[in-house]
Amino acid sequence: MPCTHINHMSDEDVKSWLNSFDTVMTDCDGVLWVGAEAIQGSPQVINRFRELGKRVFFVTNNSTKHRREYKQKVDTLGFGGDLDEIIGTAYLAASYLEDCGFDKTKKVYVVGSAGITQELDDVGIQYLPIGVEERMSITTDLNLLGAEDAGLYSKDVNAVIIGFTRSFSLLHIIYATKFLTNPNCLLIADSPDPTFSMRDENNVKHQCPGTGSMVAAVETAAGRKPIILGKPNPLMFEIVQKRHPSVKPERTLMIGDRADTDILLGKNCGLQTLMVGTGVHSLEKVKDWETSTDSEEQRLVPDKFADRLGDLLDRIKDL
Repeated sequence: MPCTHINHMSDEDVKSWLNSFDTVMTDCDGVLWVGAEAIQGSPQVINRFRELGKRVFFVTNNSTKHRREYKQKVDTLGFGGDLDEIIGTAYLAASYLEDCGFDKTKKVYVVGSAGITQELDDVGIQYLPIGVEERMSITTDLNLLGAEDAGLYSKDVNAVIIGFTRSFSLLHIIYATKFLTNPNCLLIADSPDPTFSMRDENNVKHQCPGTGSMVAAVETAAGRKPIILGKPNPLMFEIVQKRHPSVKPERTLMIGDRADTDILLGKNCGLQTLMVGTGVHSLEKVKDWETSTDSEEQRLVPDKFADRLGDLLDRIKDL
């Protein structure tokens, strides 16, 4: 099915489409906001969805914040919502370990931020302090770099979680690789996103290396495949369904700016999909995928496209 731009839909088509879903799952960065600024019109559309009886869930592959911090952000930017409507990958990591019966006498090595460790605290799972690798004694022999210090912790560490950190370094790779020589040690990736969008002081958008790039480095060095928790893994939708059994995939809309995570999550779970052009992927890319002979690229095509989420407001404000 080709993608339909909302500007090309009649009022009746928009009304019919709106009536076809009861639940909205939306990505955050690049859809609702960029950095600390809401994208124009996005808060109004989210609140209009609620006025029309839709349940809204915020789903993000960003693990840098605990859900409490996201709650503060969505409130500050005018999106509203409850804590249990926020599904982040830091929360998914803690939930995954708890659900799989992680031995709470063991510890987790976290490459990431306090968002992850705070979620681990909530479920009573121990972890090495963030920044522990910086205490290693640097030697001139790279074969010995960190081996002794990492060895002191190896017997205690049964999981390595990779999330986003601006301080990612060779030491993280060395520590993670050392722990992962234990075949019982899990390698968990919060997100497969190789890049993310940022704007500079001139409001020019740039693509920066994301968690997926860091995961790839550890995966290569350790020779281990990660368990990927974030989109497009179905776990995010499964968590929503577990909490709210009335949520039906065919009556759920997934909104995103990135096809290989957001839209593909929708396709993997049988959801309706809407892509916006304020983040990673563009309408031009969608057109390329539509004409591709590669079936995997064709799966990246969303059902609907909007230049920005706020463009929906004029179409739905009077419904």
